[in-house]
Amino acid sequence: MDFSRDFISLACRKGVLRFGTFITKAGRSSPYFFNAGLFDDGASFRELCGYYARAIRASDIDCDMLFGPAYKGIPLVAGTAIRLAEEGASLPFAFNRKEAKDHGEGGTLIGAPLAGRVLILDDVISAGTSVRESVEIIRAAGAVPAGVVIALDRMERGNGTLSAVQEVTETFGIPVVAVATLEDLIAFLADSPELAANLDAVKGYRNTYGITSPR
Repeated sequence: MDFSRDFISLACRKGVLRFGTFITKAGRSSPYFFNAGLFDDGASFRELCGYYARAIRASDIDCDMLFGPAYKGIPLVAGTAIRLAEEGASLPFAFNRKEAKDHGEGGTLIGAPLAGRVLILDDVISAGTSVRESVEIIRAAGAVPAGVVIALDRMERGNGTLSAVQEVTETFGIPVVAVATLEDLIAFLADSPELAANLDAVKGYRNTYGITSPR
């Protein structure tokens, strides 16, 4: 998608995407690190949500509403709903909290009732735990998970031969759309003189831990 490059550029400018030596949750030494929590001001977060909106439109996934899992999905789903509404596509949205309230409206869900085809918005997929919980919540409400939209797909193997994104697709039978992928990042680095020094390390990491096919 043509906006993936602009998204990666924004992530680099904000320090959301950094290069160096970082240890992942899996204990791997990675040459890059992505932390969507550093989209921490109004201007950059509005731009981020605009990229989510564009990814949703480009995906052609049919959905009736949006869902954001706690915690990072909460601002994402609200901001993306606003950006979509600005473009004439106003969708209801909901999100959950980790602990149920025993007063007021009660329960764990906030926002529109879960109904129809529900698109899940999150920052990344690591172990797939957040997606799994979201799918359970959506199905328990009688709705149908339509897919998942994330910011970056690292295209990296888990414990087996599949990436976390591939595992979600195979387990739940739903598409996962990323604003940008590792392939987009490599292409961006190849065309960026100021960042090209990181290209070989990122390629090497992909060769060692990357998936063999996009599926």
